[in-house]
Amino acid sequence: MGAMGTEAPVLQIPFYSPRPKIYMSLLIKNCLLIDRKVDVYIEGNRIKKISPDISERAEKTIKADGKAVVPSYANTHTHAAMTLMRGYADDMPLHKWLEDHIWPVEAKLTDEDIYWGAKLACLEMIKSGTTFFNDMYFHPRHVTRAAMEAGIRVCTGPVFLDLFNAERREEEIKRNERQIDEMLKVSDGTVKAAICPHSVYTVSKAGLEWCRDVAKEHNMVLHIHLSETEKENADSVKINGLRPAPYIKKIGLLSPKTVAAHCVWLDEGEIKELARLGVNVSYNPVSNMKLSVGSALKYMQMKAAGINVTLGTDGCASNNNLDMHESMKVAALLQKFHTNDITIMPAAEAFDMATINGMKAFGINAGLVEEGMLADLLLVNLKKANMTPNHNLLSNLVYSASDSCIDTTICNGKVLMENRVVEGEEEILTKAAKVAEQLVRKAKM
Repeated sequence: MGAMGTEAPVLQIPFYSPRPKIYMSLLIKNCLLIDRKVDVYIEGNRIKKISPDISERAEKTIKADGKAVVPSYANTHTHAAMTLMRGYADDMPLHKWLEDHIWPVEAKLTDEDIYWGAKLACLEMIKSGTTFFNDMYFHPRHVTRAAMEAGIRVCTGPVFLDLFNAERREEEIKRNERQIDEMLKVSDGTVKAAICPHSVYTVSKAGLEWCRDVAKEHNMVLHIHLSETEKENADSVKINGLRPAPYIKKIGLLSPKTVAAHCVWLDEGEIKELARLGVNVSYNPVSNMKLSVGSALKYMQMKAAGINVTLGTDGCASNNNLDMHESMKVAALLQKFHTNDITIMPAAEAFDMATINGMKAFGINAGLVEEGMLADLLLVNLKKANMTPNHNLLSNLVYSASDSCIDTTICNGKVLMENRVVEGEEEILTKAAKVAEQLVRKAKM
């Protein structure tokens, strides 16, 4: 949920960012890979060799005794800059939360706010092991700038909201065209461009059709909220004559390039149709529970149908963090509780949703620790109370771990955090806190 403001005037912040340095070679010595000790040799941005004893010399060597190597996480649905609203408006009905609190704040957002909110989000993700996020929010050039400076992967684009107003739709089209052009200019292996129609309850049919055409023209990801609440379904039937999923299918928005967030209120027929069309689903269990959407994702039906189910945190106004360990745990527990079946969504499946499934949805050759894969990796400190004993590493990561167990984060061959130290962390924390305070003050004026 989120993303309901209007775009503020753009400040003249140059859109450039020197890419983080990638070591020509990186050697990780003596780490645990599931149940065996190995060395991992990285050349450029890929895993070149995995072996018990690698003798090649590397530009940088990390001694990883007492640490496990695992793939990094992919957060497939968030509104990164909403870190600025963390804890601002909690424990109230969904529409009151949105209309009386979140949207008024978002209406005051500037590009500088977005930049520092996204910088804070990137820091939090690096500290908790996430190296890719799929974002839907305003000012995507500044979200991209923050991600590039941090060294993590991002898929983002302008959110489209016309609120069924023809004049606003034309303004949205002009804004989206400009911002999509900016995104496509920097789109590469670490930056992916997307079109982001917010939802069927905020975007007109003509607006959705425009988003469909742009996505097809540029072969972009189409990122949309879908069937998050029962009210959304009921309202869509009343207004459009169809539930949200059949409605956007009829318009032509569903394809393998579609990432549909939430999908809590899909029925069995809709699930089969999403599977047939290759749609990727982003499961956001923490946000769904906190906002009391009234049900749980029909995971077993989606799994049986063959849908690629991924994992997202949603924004920090509705979660309130970006820690994928918590999301993995809650994802599994919610399914077990909702179905009264302890065997549903074992730890390995929850872990796959946070890693390989998420990377697959965006065509990123990562999510596994294998030779030839992109070097998007984590070193997990096993010498932590909550990681001891280590009977089953995946169970520990899903049911026991927190962000504090992540010692080292590597993305695209670049070491972004080592010994839990991230360059520039103090400045980001100080500046983001100041920007957030000023933003809320403006919204209350």
